[in-house]
Amino acid sequence: MTSGEYGAARVGRLEATVRGRVQGVGFRYFVVRRAMELDVVGWVANTADGSVQLVAEGPLDALDDLEAGLRAGPIGAVVDAVDAVRMTATGRFDRFAIRSGAHPGD
Repeated sequence: MTSGEYGAARVGRLEATVRGRVQGVGFRYFVVRRAMELDVVGWVANTADGSVQLVAEGPLDALDDLEAGLRAGPIGAVVDAVDAVRMTATGRFDRFAIRSGAHPGD
């Protein structure tokens, strides 16, 4: 994927932190399933403060759908806040994966 284009669709990057009861409820697996359905690449990880962090790249409409899913969360989760930032895609990812909470990011 190149920055700005994904086939005929414009692409972007979503970096988000989800706060609330989002660990121990399958939130990361929910994000992976949704990202794969939307043909989005990147990663998701638990953080030490109890939040979930993710980076996703793909078509802009898919990122909109993914962000909406983050705000709802899976059954059992309680989402208090989603801090989301959009930017230009880097094209560094080839799939969507769960990363260790100790991972430093890209």
